[in-house]
Amino acid sequence: MIPAEFEYQAPKTLDEALRALGRHGDEAKILAGGHSLLPMMKLRLASPRYVVDIGRIRGMDYIREERDKIAIGALVTHAQVTTSELLRAKCPLLPETASEIGDMQVRNRGTIGGSIAHADPAADYPASILALDAEMVVQSSSGKRTIPAADFFVDLLTTQIRPGEILTEVRVPVKRAGEGTAYKKFHQPASGFAIVGAAARVIASKAGQIEDVALGMTGVGSKAYRATAVEKSLRGKTASESLIAEACGKAAQGIDPLADIFASAEYRREMASVFARRAIISALEKAMGRASSPSKGAAPGKTK
Repeated sequence: MIPAEFEYQAPKTLDEALRALGRHGDEAKILAGGHSLLPMMKLRLASPRYVVDIGRIRGMDYIREERDKIAIGALVTHAQVTTSELLRAKCPLLPETASEIGDMQVRNRGTIGGSIAHADPAADYPASILALDAEMVVQSSSGKRTIPAADFFVDLLTTQIRPGEILTEVRVPVKRAGEGTAYKKFHQPASGFAIVGAAARVIASKAGQIEDVALGMTGVGSKAYRATAVEKSLRGKTASESLIAEACGKAAQGIDPLADIFASAEYRREMASVFARRAIISALEKAMGRASSPSKGAAPGKTK
């Protein structure tokens, strides 16, 4: 389909973009990489009167370490996240997640800020952003504010970003000692979105004692969420296959799963458990420093 008529604006600075948003209010939409907004406009699910393209703004495509965090500019592409040596070394969950997004064309054009701000319920980043306890920095003409990941995603395609604000930066923590992370995903065959995606962060001893765990889920409900019931069942315990299997059975607890042509609600609930288990096991093995499956009954083995 062809989108409704709109006025295109391409500011060269962040201040120009913020002034444009201030003038147009709810009638304006931000365009970054274009892989989220443009398909919705073609289907007329979104019909903004003004499109403000921030893709030409310089200085928003950085990845740099700042004390115990890594700051990522909102215009960093998925491909840049995937290949960043800094992220691979100090926050490997994001490159692993980015490598699962779409295809090469999408990864070369799509941006981390655009994906997170769009908040598609089947997007990949939100699960990892939640598991990492990341922070989103948004800016308006009146200043900046920081939003914790736990508060950022509100509902379907809805975040805490207010009218007149632009997501400018994502901050993720540097990997801690004894930490392992993993992202496991059940791909939609056409789009590559997540039918179910699970991002796990586990801190454990080499003997399998789980000190801390975070599990972010995407694709299951109307927004990404932390599977807190799974986390509570694992935290402070010695890992075993049976313990993890039982805990991950709660991966969709309290969630009303989506249903579409790719998966029924019941199937999504079951796959949430399966992919949560795969992500937890993979993250735990990395935390324990093991490349292969440990013995059955102690810590868990690999899944196929």
